Amino acid sequence: VQLQASGGGLVQAGDSLRLSCAASGQPFSAYVMGWFRQAPGKGREFLAAIKQDGSTTYYADSVKGRFTISRDNTKNTVSLQMNSLKPEDTAVYYCAAGFPNSVSYRYTAGYRIWGQGTQVTVSS
Repeated sequence: VQLQASGGGLVQAGDSLRLSCAASGQPFSAYVMGWFRQAPGKGREFLAAIKQDGSTTYYADSVKGRFTISRDNTKNTVSLQMNSLKPEDTAVYYCAAGFPNSVSYRYTAGYRIWGQGTQVTVSS
């Protein structure tokens, strides 16, 4: 499967933004999907993950309650709704696909396929 992330942009603090990731290739529904981000000079940070059927989601504490991950297996897309954005949310956001277990879902090593990233900039 190949991944294409979109939806990034420049917003003000408190605004909302919705990122999308479109998948093409092998059956999208077979993969656990995740969202990560990477700020300048920092490592890639786990944000959220969703299981194949969408029944289970995981969130990093830093975004829980503000971000929501969802997927549509009929459209081969996974989305990240981001509310109440803060300047510290500024980063390049990546979607990823893989087969992580209940521990590795929050680590980059749990995913085998990555999108190209989309920039999100939040001004204060």
